[in-house]
Amino acid sequence: MPQTESGKPVVESGYVKKELPKNIGTIGMSLLVLGIILGTASYLIDPARASFSYLTSFVFLVCIGIGSLFLVSLEYAAGAVWSVPFRRISEFLSASVPFFLILALPLFFNMHNLFIWTNPAAVAGDAVLRQRATYLNIPFFIIRDVLIFVIWAIFYYVLIKNSRKQDLTLDQSITTRNIKFSIAFIVIFAFSISIFSFDWMMSMTPHWFSTIFGVYLFSDAVWVALAFTTFAAVTLAERGYLTSKIKKDHYYSLGTLMFAFTVFWAYIAFAQYMLQWYANLPEEIVYFQQRWTGVWKIISLALVITHFIVPFLLLIPRSSKTNPKILKFAAIWIIAVQFLDSYWLVMPSMVDNGLTFHISWMDFTFPIAVIGLIIYLFSLLAKKNNLLAIGDPKLKRGLDFRL
Repeated sequence: MPQTESGKPVVESGYVKKELPKNIGTIGMSLLVLGIILGTASYLIDPARASFSYLTSFVFLVCIGIGSLFLVSLEYAAGAVWSVPFRRISEFLSASVPFFLILALPLFFNMHNLFIWTNPAAVAGDAVLRQRATYLNIPFFIIRDVLIFVIWAIFYYVLIKNSRKQDLTLDQSITTRNIKFSIAFIVIFAFSISIFSFDWMMSMTPHWFSTIFGVYLFSDAVWVALAFTTFAAVTLAERGYLTSKIKKDHYYSLGTLMFAFTVFWAYIAFAQYMLQWYANLPEEIVYFQQRWTGVWKIISLALVITHFIVPFLLLIPRSSKTNPKILKFAAIWIIAVQFLDSYWLVMPSMVDNGLTFHISWMDFTFPIAVIGLIIYLFSLLAKKNNLLAIGDPKLKRGLDFRL
């Protein structure tokens, strides 16, 4: 393989590996440490309140990590070409997946603060909870969710290891193997993301149920993963860390997918609400009753505007989908709104667990750690690996993509 005088590889893509600024990793580590310190203080001061704040950020992080791994798998399974120049970015953003099990430990040890069905007295006095005790019990909860985190980590390890190996070997058969693994992952992911959503969020309001709740979280995960990928891809390309062959045309599909999942989320959210509002069954409307009183009514209405109307209008013009400034703004907007959505999914359930909701400084501590972890892992992996999948046989076609 041809090399520059510095020994850096030069391939047909025109990519030359460049080190990211050292302060990127320093910023990430600083935010991570600060978030850990403040988060620890939160648990020492009020463990019950801190558990809800931590779960909000944990859901946010899971959406980013597993959503990014899904994008990697989707490219392989679909045989997509246009996304190959950006796939390594999604791979880096999925680097938190192996840490989910460790990061879930504070939640496992504080389940009694989060879930009313962990209280034997509450279960004994509630016919619905007794009926669901076969599924909603601590041992089974821990076993199935530990299994999910382990399976996700295994698929991450296999897919990402193969992708990086291909940079060195240029072995095209690796793509074929990853296609098979990706198809298997997508099937398992469909079930596992639903179980994750049922366990960590829906069971906080155990009298309520929705058969499409898992699809709701799936739309959130892909949406925010696309936003992170878009922001990183545009920023890196503009600053010369990818290749000069990436043009504005390459951003079009990223913008289109963000737009598509904006509409998809709205469809799922409206369908879930409309069907339960129309049926007006006591066991189905309790979830939305919580979110339609007090400050939650304002937040619910704000989600309609910020999660759908604003990104819909922002991304609907074709010109917006190839405009780097608009795409970066839309990506940052989506990331912020996705955290608000995670907050909306988790926090109202405090009432079910005997707590009074109030906005707390704790709600802002754990997101600091999440953003710090993502930045630090990204900078660490970018230092050790190529930002472009230079060994992928589809890369040239991806770089030659034009509208």
